[in-house]
Amino acid sequence: MDDEIEIETVRLLCNKLVIIQNEPGIQWLIGSPFFYQFTIASSFRCIHTQNSHPLSPDYSKESDDLRTLLLKGFEVIGALIVGNNSDFEQVASEAIDASRKLRKLLYNNVDKESLEKRNLVGAVTDSGNGDVRFFVSRSGSNRVEPITSVVYDDQPEKYVWERGCLLRCQLPINLPLYYPVNRPKDVKDMFMQATEAVSATLRDPKVAYIVETLNETSTDEPEHVIFRGSDLNLNTKLTDAGFSNDISQEVNPTELSCSHFCLKDRDIRTFTSIEENADKIQVQILHSRSDNRQKSTSPSAEFFPAPEETKLFVVDYKLEVLCYAAKELSIASAISSLLIPALTDQLHAVKTTIFPDLFRQQSNIYPYHFSPPGVSHPITVLYELTYGETEMKQVEVRRLLHMRLGLPFDRPLLRIANAINVARSSNKQKGSLLPKDVHLGIPSSGVSGGGVSLIQGSYEYFHYLQDGFDDSGWGCAYRSLQTIISWFRLQHYTSIDVPSHREIQQALVEIGDKDRSFVGSREWIGAIELSFVLDKLLGVSCKVINVGSGDEIPEKCRELALHFETQGTPIMIGGGVLAYTLLGVDYNETSGDCAFLILDPHYTGNDELKKIVNGGWCGWKKAVDSKGKHFFLQNKFYNLLLPQRPNMV
Repeated sequence: MDDEIEIETVRLLCNKLVIIQNEPGIQWLIGSPFFYQFTIASSFRCIHTQNSHPLSPDYSKESDDLRTLLLKGFEVIGALIVGNNSDFEQVASEAIDASRKLRKLLYNNVDKESLEKRNLVGAVTDSGNGDVRFFVSRSGSNRVEPITSVVYDDQPEKYVWERGCLLRCQLPINLPLYYPVNRPKDVKDMFMQATEAVSATLRDPKVAYIVETLNETSTDEPEHVIFRGSDLNLNTKLTDAGFSNDISQEVNPTELSCSHFCLKDRDIRTFTSIEENADKIQVQILHSRSDNRQKSTSPSAEFFPAPEETKLFVVDYKLEVLCYAAKELSIASAISSLLIPALTDQLHAVKTTIFPDLFRQQSNIYPYHFSPPGVSHPITVLYELTYGETEMKQVEVRRLLHMRLGLPFDRPLLRIANAINVARSSNKQKGSLLPKDVHLGIPSSGVSGGGVSLIQGSYEYFHYLQDGFDDSGWGCAYRSLQTIISWFRLQHYTSIDVPSHREIQQALVEIGDKDRSFVGSREWIGAIELSFVLDKLLGVSCKVINVGSGDEIPEKCRELALHFETQGTPIMIGGGVLAYTLLGVDYNETSGDCAFLILDPHYTGNDELKKIVNGGWCGWKKAVDSKGKHFFLQNKFYNLLLPQRPNMV
């Protein structure tokens, strides 16, 4: 589907560093049948091995994991072997052979000929310089050919979402199981049979599929379309699926392409999120048990008395799948070749998860979808949350997912709060009205040849007189603390609300730092009190830098730059009776020239971004400006509070 790149080119939609790892092992290369055949969208590390050998995959466990993680519309197209390799061609052949074995388990419902003829990629790390060498195998051949042309796409999201869209389907499952009281083990057989019956129902000719757009449109929103199971060709292979560019209203509904439900003028040059920028299609499933009869009949019911005493056990859960489809793919083919197989696979994955502990009263299994950094497509994860997200078993599940996806282990990227929401209402959800990330787009610092080190992630700007609360003259450190806690909230390290002044004071009383009379007072707090509150409310530890004078702060620029590069959290600066929030530094190590990106909580105006920036309430400050004025007071000592990023997933 991509004529821009010649066949001898490998195209990478993922960051080079995600693919190259120093540890020996195998990484599965992920592509899509809707992309140019040698386009790599991401790489997944092989984490299940036999006898702890990094180059001996446990194909059964790997296929089970990837069947859940990968959206239909993406597939394994090869493998990368990392290690001290010298015989590149031989190792590439082994990588391709490994990917073939995995594909046989993953796609066992695909006909053997199509499976074996898929062109595959074998990649090898060069032990000399760490570069990756690519080889390809065509049409199932054992012979591999080197590929020397490799393109790293600088706009991977644009490539993915200009070509394709998401299909979403939710399906609640309710299985009432009656079993003999004296034979409780029979319920497991009944559960298996009921699950197979649901799987078969998805292919029933009487099933109705209601298709509608999930995009935010104005007056040109297309009407919904209804398909029957009898309208679909469930035996069609994806390679033979129908493609159509005809999106007119007059075309037969079964020939409508997915683009019929997509925005015609979507601009993805500035990609922000899947919720905002990807085209989304909703599919609802209804099952009709009524027959079309010419002659009217009265309703009837049949009664089958149980031969012995029975008990009712109900298994209740919800499926939710996302699929990726080319916009030119007919919606009927997308349902039959992507959506139904995705629902079937998730149904069996949930069955496998539930079955060992079937009698647990409150089994809480639910699928969540994520768009992790460095991965150009969504993934799906099944979480068992009976005992909550912080239960050690769930922490270990997330740790293994971070390992597989090459994600850092010191930040939560796959918690429920990180999940994407593609429902129509996601763009209308109420959020905070506070100004966010006000430093973005401000003028440069003026430091010549400096290196800029900034806060990582988002924050909210808290300042004097917000929410109608008068703290002018005493609440600057409270406001700085609120900004810091908002950073931890927006990075999903915590779900607590940003505390009020009174709640901050109450926390200090509870730990014994202040007397009860402190609550409700207008007393100042400093960096040490802020560290106590962060520890109590968030479990966050802090590093404190003490300087005897404001003139000494520029001497700490190298240390501050390192903090922003490794921790990325906002810093509170307290000196005398003033407190500021530090968002970054611009530092020239050779000349010593530096500037500080200050977010000033002493602002008392409205939350208009232009007014905040133009008034200098967020901007670069020199320790001594061009007029000789000192920003930091020379005769005051300062404490700099550096919150440490929690080491957690």
